[in-house]
Amino acid sequence: MSTGELLSVEPQELQFQFELKKQICCSMQLRNKTENHVAFKVKTTNPKKYCVRPNTGVVLPHSTCEVIVTMQSQKEAPLDMQCKDKFLLQSAVARPGTTPKDITPELFNKDSGNQVEECKLKVNYVAPRQPPSPVREGSEEGSSPRASISENGTINTTDSTAVPRGYIESPEKPSETSAIIAKLTQEKNFAIQQSNKLHQELVLKPLLSLVYVIISSLYLNVLLANGIK
Repeated sequence: MSTGELLSVEPQELQFQFELKKQICCSMQLRNKTENHVAFKVKTTNPKKYCVRPNTGVVLPHSTCEVIVTMQSQKEAPLDMQCKDKFLLQSAVARPGTTPKDITPELFNKDSGNQVEECKLKVNYVAPRQPPSPVREGSEEGSSPRASISENGTINTTDSTAVPRGYIESPEKPSETSAIIAKLTQEKNFAIQQSNKLHQELVLKPLLSLVYVIISSLYLNVLLANGIK
């Protein structure tokens, strides 16, 4: 944390988990420690590479403001993952009621007698986190894989203890297994449909026969009753 008389900045070093062809964001917290309104402005040595929102603003007394720094997608990785870009945060006391639209470059001019503070921030690239890779039994202790970044931004590791190709399942086997499972599923569904149909027939036929017998009996009773009369 960088602590000044007006604003405290956290973190002091902007870290980006570098990945090729992908926008990466990093947040910065500005905290006003004074009883005054504090205006700020963020500058960078490489404005085409970064987008800062908001790049100017006013932090109310004893309040906090979040600034989001977005690095545009990069087509190639820097040498040794080193970055020379820097950011400059300028802060100055502002009048109460000052809005971002009221902020002018003169406000951060020390020659005008204004109380201005400056904080320089470095940029650091870190590799994205990767899940641990399986290690073959009997591998030599103390050996460490060497990592490199490919064109699609992923981390490739080269290790003498990598699992042999013979342990990798061929891509055709999952397709054959999926086809067998799909076929068995279809046959199962067909058998269930046939079973339900047979069950309905076995249940409905006796009921229909019983209804027919009852109706016939009622009809015969009606005829007999009319004949007796």
